[in-house]
Amino acid sequence: MSDIIEQGTEPIAAKLGVDRVVPYAVLAELTHRCPLQCPYCSNPLELERSSNELETKDWLRVIDQAAEMGILHIHFSGGEPTVRKDLEVLVEGAAKVGLYSNLITSAVLLTRERLKTLQDMGLDHVQVSFQGTTAEISNRVAGYQGHEKKLQVSRWVRELDMPLTVNAVMHRQNLHQLPDMINMAVELDAERLEVAQVQYYGWALRNRAAFLPTREQLDEATERVEEARSRLKGILVIDYVVPDYYARRPKSCMGGWGRQFLNIAPSGRVLPCHAAESIDGLKFDSVKDKPLDWIWEESAAFNLFRGTDWMPEPCQSCDRREIDWGGCRCQAFALTGNAANVDPACEFSPHRDVLEMPLKESSSAPPDFIYRRIGG
Repeated sequence: MSDIIEQGTEPIAAKLGVDRVVPYAVLAELTHRCPLQCPYCSNPLELERSSNELETKDWLRVIDQAAEMGILHIHFSGGEPTVRKDLEVLVEGAAKVGLYSNLITSAVLLTRERLKTLQDMGLDHVQVSFQGTTAEISNRVAGYQGHEKKLQVSRWVRELDMPLTVNAVMHRQNLHQLPDMINMAVELDAERLEVAQVQYYGWALRNRAAFLPTREQLDEATERVEEARSRLKGILVIDYVVPDYYARRPKSCMGGWGRQFLNIAPSGRVLPCHAAESIDGLKFDSVKDKPLDWIWEESAAFNLFRGTDWMPEPCQSCDRREIDWGGCRCQAFALTGNAANVDPACEFSPHRDVLEMPLKESSSAPPDFIYRRIGG
């Protein structure tokens, strides 16, 4: 795939005539290590070993470069970012250069003391993931006995007067808990709830039959979200992401490839989205070798699907081409074998038929999970 666009003496961006944009956020994946074994894990199938993770000095250099580019937000993620002993140093580095920092965590390894230290170092926001509203379901999905600790940490976040986002990973085996999840977010005094339906890339694709909801489940969930949004306006912001398998048009994945967002993997490779390494044949440059702004502006991978010139029909002549930016390249690759194909989520895609079998699977009894076993 990476040889579709070759870099010569003239910058790739200039060749494509793409308007320059500055990413507003960077996702800093500090590690792939994690105590949870989630069967929907969004990390790559080939995980980075801890010995290949960026060192503290490298992350601090990248944080400085991100601020110099005009990036506003940094999300510290993983795996589980709190396994990094230098997390406080990185948070402090982000605060010093004016980046708004968010910790995306399972929360199961946090203590109140460390949370307070992170706050003192400049941490602005905490996002805690939940796999259900009861210990029985939450712990079964995560493959880890951590539900009560998640609740405890969430309460600590608010006791310390820090903003809290509840990330609720929803699917066919816990969607019946959606009303309780909304109530739980309110009780925890969260300011935002992300009702995030499982997206089927990487490990999650292996468990698609276990997770993909039925049409009836999805319709009911959508009604409940709309009702809660109206009822809780001014109290709780609710983001809602549905599975693309039931969509008529593709979502604007990450705001468009290489337009609003970049992701730095634990190894230092820079990606347009967290799942981009699932696309075979793409080469992603590393912050070990190139400055962050060069990778964003000039690297072949970032320019490959940036803008609209790369689009096939019917995307090329679609009046939504600068709204959804062609949909998800990772999904196109996962389901059709070619990242340049029309996203099957679009009703006009010539590859729409690849969604038929998964939707039939959702009508049968879900199989057992294939858990993600992640070592240190």
